[in-house]
Amino acid sequence: MVIIKKLIYYCLALFIGLFFPAKALSQEYKYEIGAATGTSFYMGDTNKTKLYLHPGISGGVFFRYNINFNWAIKTNLIVGNVSGDNKDSGYIFPIDQDRGFSRSFKELGTQVEFNFLPYSDKYSYIGTKPYSPYVFAGAGLTHASGENSFFGINMPLGIGFKYKVRNRINIGLEFSMRKLFADHFDVMDNPYDIRSSILKNKDWYSLTMIFLTWEFSSRTDPCHRM
Repeated sequence: MVIIKKLIYYCLALFIGLFFPAKALSQEYKYEIGAATGTSFYMGDTNKTKLYLHPGISGGVFFRYNINFNWAIKTNLIVGNVSGDNKDSGYIFPIDQDRGFSRSFKELGTQVEFNFLPYSDKYSYIGTKPYSPYVFAGAGLTHASGENSFFGINMPLGIGFKYKVRNRINIGLEFSMRKLFADHFDVMDNPYDIRSSILKNKDWYSLTMIFLTWEFSSRTDPCHRM
């Protein structure tokens, strides 16, 4: 899928930056707390290509540690709903069986974020901006109860945009795909009887979230840390 390939490309750039960082300057505040809401959808056996097919509702809270103007680490707790039906996506299962599902999930995860622009509404004399696109990648755990309950590792890859509404208050939008390493998130487990691997024939789910955060715990003037 083209969108997944682009996310992988951006996140490779993120990790290259981790090993070859530019000169880092610290933000005014160390931490952020906030909430997010949006939509979620699934891609797997009943939907392999269509974005936002059967969208559900998602929401959560998160905590962000701002390492410097460009780098941050975020931890999130998210709940949401996903569903699918092969009759809507056009996929046909063996023996002409129709399959659909709907389930809620919970996610606990951590991601590393890279802001493409040095992010702050102060210190413009060192090139900071009150807005920035960013990319992120990380790892987490996903649990979904009900029929054929699911518990497993997820790997999020995403992009976003953040903006400082005013000092200490941020608003943003992010899109991510969560790669799972099992095939029964959609209740079904390998209905086509295709040999699987760690990357092949596994499920994904996606989140599109609007968030609002508040910064706290001031630190020393970044000019003293150059």
